[in-house]
Amino acid sequence: MDDRSKVLRFGGFRWDGVPVREYKTGDVPYRDVTRQTLLGEAAGEEPFSFVTRYFEIQPGGYSTLERHQHPHAVVVIRGRGRVMLGDRSYEIAPFDCVYVSPGVAHQFRATGDEPLGFLCTVDRVRDGPEVIP
Repeated sequence: MDDRSKVLRFGGFRWDGVPVREYKTGDVPYRDVTRQTLLGEAAGEEPFSFVTRYFEIQPGGYSTLERHQHPHAVVVIRGRGRVMLGDRSYEIAPFDCVYVSPGVAHQFRATGDEPLGFLCTVDRVRDGPEVIP
């Protein structure tokens, strides 16, 4: 039996052994965002149909305004911010949950004094973003 079960240890809003990466590559508008892919892309995790990532946005930072054809499930675990969903904007704080419907423009902004951190689960196989100018 090939048991690739594991535990990712949490410490200081980072997970041991999981690389911290720049949020995006290329020339897209965002500021002060990093990501860690926690589950769903590592060797042995091919049976997952989803990917769980942790995003962290520094105070005053923001993610790209974009849309996809896949949904997002987001759970805020740190800080305060705002999420834009289509033409609506909502304040968000720890333990708030956000559902981003397919095709809806969305953006996250850190508005407090500490980073805005959230877990985001998406389909493992998914379309790329359509950046909205």
